[in-house]
Amino acid sequence: MGTIATDKKKLILYYHPETSIGKQAYAFAFASNKKILAIDISKTKITGTQWLEISENLNTILSKLVNQEHPEFTNNYDSGLSLDKDDWIKVLQKHPETLRCPILVDGKNYHLIETPLKFPSLLERKKQLRIHVPKNRSLKY
Repeated sequence: MGTIATDKKKLILYYHPETSIGKQAYAFAFASNKKILAIDISKTKITGTQWLEISENLNTILSKLVNQEHPEFTNNYDSGLSLDKDDWIKVLQKHPETLRCPILVDGKNYHLIETPLKFPSLLERKKQLRIHVPKNRSLKY
């Protein structure tokens, strides 16, 4: 069991409110019909274990969660610097504004919200895939 409590009826949004995409993802999340837990990473410290869990569930490495072109990153870290996973966690914790894009957790599904338009399509696609068949009944075509 992971350290992030997921729920199929609740969305979790990790975002930074000072980014344009963070603001837009936040608005889309609240416009959905689901309960939302919006985590402003500029105010709430995400633990190293949680960052690892997020990256694993996204099937990516921690360095891919960081916008390495962000001024806060380039001003504090040398180009070509080799960082290990603990270093990347420290980057995200000390400079949360370097998060590449918001992260949406919808039940057990984790998504990078690289464009605000991706947000509603993720929720809409999930609605279209749901088919409720009462017990002891079959689908009639």
